[in-house]
Formats: sequence, structure tokens, C-alpha cells
Amino acid sequence: MAGKLQHPDQDPRRREFVAEKQEPYGVIVSCIDSRVPPELVFDTGLGDLFVLRTGGQVVSPVVTGSVEYGPLTSGSPLIVVLGHQRCGAIKAAYEALRDGKTLPGNLQSIADAMRPAYEATVKDKHADPVDAMVRIHAKQTSADLRSNKALAPLVRKGDLAVVSAYYSLDTGRVEVLTGAPSA
Repeated sequence: MAGKLQHPDQDPRRREFVAEKQEPYGVIVSCIDSRVPPELVFDTGLGDLFVLRTGGQVVSPVVTGSVEYGPLTSGSPLIVVLGHQRCGAIKAAYEALRDGKTLPGNLQSIADAMRPAYEATVKDKHADPVDAMVRIHAKQTSADLRSNKALAPLVRKGDLAVVSAYYSLDTGRVEVLTGAPSA
């Protein structure tokens, strides 16, 4: 946030070290938004994170399998579902669902996947309903991953934390919403 980046693990020695084996400490499920590159947001380097990026951080079976890969094969102890301020995918989904319109091409599948977050959003009044939907969607997605058949045993044992978070484009701050480990 203060602009004092450390740029760890980005030199040729690190590349050589991780060339044979990787053991990332986290999995980040983020939006495709070009303003939210997880490796830069969290100031990480080569081999530190598994990163999956989809429109509005929507998770489908293929993405879920990719999320499972880190904890199940490499023992990654952390999954972060990272929503962000002014998400265009969530704004488009919110407006399409609100107005009963269909988005073009496969964009509609993103809106369809966000319907539970939309329905939770419209139950209450929000000063900024799209921002509220970003946060609700991140919380719902992380809750789904915590209860995932393959990941839930790791969560129960305390070997895996599944966190929802929100990234502010204005401040660079990442706010943990749910799932923060107690220790």
C-alpha cells in the first residue's frame, strides 16, 4: 500500500530453484481485471502463488479443480478469493440480472453464476449495490470452496484457510472479509 515493494523471489536463482518443483504457499482466485494482478498486489515472486483469473472470479468445475490442485498436490495452506472495487464483470452481471437482459456470447454464463450473489444483494438496500455484490460474491465463493468435498477435510483439520478478500483500487489495501485463520 505504501509503495515499498520488496519484489521477493524474482531473480534467476529463484527461477532455477523452482524449475524442478513448486510449493506455492497460496492459491489466489481473482478477476481478470488488468488493474488487479495478484502477484503485484501481494508483492510475490516465482513459485509463491497459484493464480487463477476469471471474469468476476467466477468458479466453475474446471476452475474448482484448478483451485484444489494447490492444497491437494502441493500442500498450499491458503486460498484467497479476491474481489475488487469497480469490477466490470460484476457490474455487467448486476445490470443484466436487474434489467432481465441477456449478455452476449458466453458472458451470460458469468451473470448466471453470480445470480446467488445478486439475489443476496437485492434483499437489502446498499449505497453501492455493485460493490456490495462484489463482496457478497467473494464471501459466497469462499464459503463454497470451504465446504468443497475435497477441501473441507483440510479446512476442518486446520491445514487450509479459505479466505474472501476485497482489493481497493483507490488505496491498494486488501481487506479480509471472511475465513481469516485464528492463529
